[in-house]
Amino acid sequence: MKSPLLSLPGAVPAEGVDEGVAAHYGDLFREQRALAGGTGFVDLSHRGVVSVTGDDRLSWLHLLLTQHVSDLPTGQATEALILSAHGHIEHALYLVDDGTTVWAHVEPGTQDALIAYLESMKFFYRVDVADRTDEFAIVHLPAGSIADVPEGVVVRETPYGRDLFLPRADLESYAEKSGPAVGLLAYEALRVEHHRPRLGFETDHRTIPHELGWIATAVHLQKGCYRGQETVARVQNLGKPPRRLVFLHLDGSEVHLPPAGADIRLADEGPDGRKIGFVTTSVRHHELGPVALALVKRNVPLDARLMADSTAAAQEAVVEP
Repeated sequence: MKSPLLSLPGAVPAEGVDEGVAAHYGDLFREQRALAGGTGFVDLSHRGVVSVTGDDRLSWLHLLLTQHVSDLPTGQATEALILSAHGHIEHALYLVDDGTTVWAHVEPGTQDALIAYLESMKFFYRVDVADRTDEFAIVHLPAGSIADVPEGVVVRETPYGRDLFLPRADLESYAEKSGPAVGLLAYEALRVEHHRPRLGFETDHRTIPHELGWIATAVHLQKGCYRGQETVARVQNLGKPPRRLVFLHLDGSEVHLPPAGADIRLADEGPDGRKIGFVTTSVRHHELGPVALALVKRNVPLDARLMADSTAAAQEAVVEP
């Protein structure tokens, strides 16, 4: 779905899964500084929007999600995962309940598979699941923003800012009042700075929540049974995850960033050394310079000198070994 805000001056379209919104509007670092300072907004209208209504919506979702939501207070934001039977991450949901409806935004293009799974689990529960992507667009206001929120708009407020479930028909008029527009690359740079994982970027087909630190924000360890809970409990109580998320400071003298999927090796072993991980997201940050998130084997020493593709890198632990 192509955003109408791509017609704004300077807009450069994003690519890949983020196609449909602007990567930037002509000045990446200015946009980052604006967002970090609490001004502007980010067009996330390419993300999927799903709603769940009905009297049983919270108790039903509680059975399916990794998060404790049976008593979720009205207006309180949370995030949750859906796991496979083996505990691998399949979906990530960013939720809020407005008193009558649970609203969630999800990664672009994942809403169909999510809805299909939810529909298959309805049984006799009084719930209705709907794809609302055509009707609502996600707009992000950064932490500290004093921008007005239109009356009646559902808001998901987090430490990183507010996500608005804005009627899609109002997107252009809202942009006129609430600028400057900030591109997705600036949003991603701050996401990487804050070590926040993203489904499909920091995850692959075998990722478990412990590897990314999602245990702290998206998993409730004392709630009842859900699909994949056995893996979560076993790793939490008896072991360690096989991989861990790290934050990389990259050599700033390199012209190109190592792309997502680039191999990580120990610098001491040279370019033919064994692969110990891979880059998940790399960005240029307005203060930190080139940085990245990556998944590495759990036993990689914290002080090890690394190479991300051909770029020297030093790591900070996000998930402890």
